[in-house]
Amino acid sequence: MDQTAHPAPTPATPTTRSAGAAPAPAALPALLTMTLTSFLLVTAEFLPNGMLTEMATGLGVTPGQAGQTVTVTALVGLLVAPVVGVLFPRLDRRTLLVGVSLAAGASSVFAALAPSLAAVLLARLLLGAAISAFWAMSITVAQRIAGPERLGRAVMFTSAGMSLATVAGVPLGVVLSDALDWRATFLVVGAASLAAAVPLRLLLPRVPAAPSSSVALLVDTLRRPGVGLALGGHVLVVLGHFAAYTYVRLALERVPGAGADGIVLLLALFGVGGLVGNVVIGLVIDRAFAVVSLAVPLAVAVSVATVVALPGVLPAVAAAVVLWGFAFASWLIVINAWTGRRAPDRLEAGGSLVVVGFQLAIVLAAGLGGLLVDHAGVVVDYGVALGLLLAGTVLFSAADRGAAERGALAR
Repeated sequence: MDQTAHPAPTPATPTTRSAGAAPAPAALPALLTMTLTSFLLVTAEFLPNGMLTEMATGLGVTPGQAGQTVTVTALVGLLVAPVVGVLFPRLDRRTLLVGVSLAAGASSVFAALAPSLAAVLLARLLLGAAISAFWAMSITVAQRIAGPERLGRAVMFTSAGMSLATVAGVPLGVVLSDALDWRATFLVVGAASLAAAVPLRLLLPRVPAAPSSSVALLVDTLRRPGVGLALGGHVLVVLGHFAAYTYVRLALERVPGAGADGIVLLLALFGVGGLVGNVVIGLVIDRAFAVVSLAVPLAVAVSVATVVALPGVLPAVAAAVVLWGFAFASWLIVINAWTGRRAPDRLEAGGSLVVVGFQLAIVLAAGLGGLLVDHAGVVVDYGVALGLLLAGTVLFSAADRGAAERGALAR
């Protein structure tokens, strides 16, 4: 495997690529390969969600214990994200992403063959590490493919894979598990992930490692003016989202006449909204970052408030769910575009910090939301989620506005 860092060609300047232009045709296959990889990773991550009963029966455990196969990936991701660059300081990032695809595929294959829950959990540790490595490096690779002035639009492609997995990936896993069984489903997803390593190797350009990678560099990046505040806002936004979305079924069960089929349809609308949001926000983020970065988390907050405050108005709830999916999928583009703007010289460090914040929020949301729902009810849980979203919006907006003002003064 190639562990030599290769110099990158000089990036095109805004005079040769306009910020509003679409990615060059030669870049599209590489970006679509990134979409495919993120789709497979997120599908594998949440695959157990639709097969908990079958997995529990097959492994002789409770559904709650089987659900830990999802939790463990987030926990491992939280630990791995800050040290990806340290573990592979010279490895070409194209080669690293090929390894990520192979590791994710091996994880699913091992899970399919595992004789016990403990063995499945061990296999999922590998997936958690692969997912964090991909997201930590995806912004660096996206910029190398499309150029710094089109980073937001390039990130749209990787985020689209996540949204597509929400709409089609996990439901596809349910269909496969019904037609075959849960072990065969893991095998299919594992084989697809292994196969995805081929287009990654053939279509991605070489992406040199950052000149330096260390935990000290991450801490130094975090100390930059506004970075810590903005990342704090990021954590609160993601925490608010997952504190509500983890228990969205309970909230939707309050809608009169929704029924099981209606809830499934509403959740599908969330995914459709995410796909649309990826495209729309991806097209405008590079030209209207300040407006979009404020509007997107506010839209998530408005959606959460509507779902819990107007359960008797089905059209309002349906519209809110679509807007929620649209806005949260867009947040992934916002936070990565922010990294490119505020830490362009430290994309790997910035990407790692973004992933750490994301995984930390998921872990915290699981505990916080569960306590609130069990002891105070879903309405209180959504009220707290709304407060977290608004606080995160204020923090992030203040940090980004301050950074923009400092940049203007420096010029």
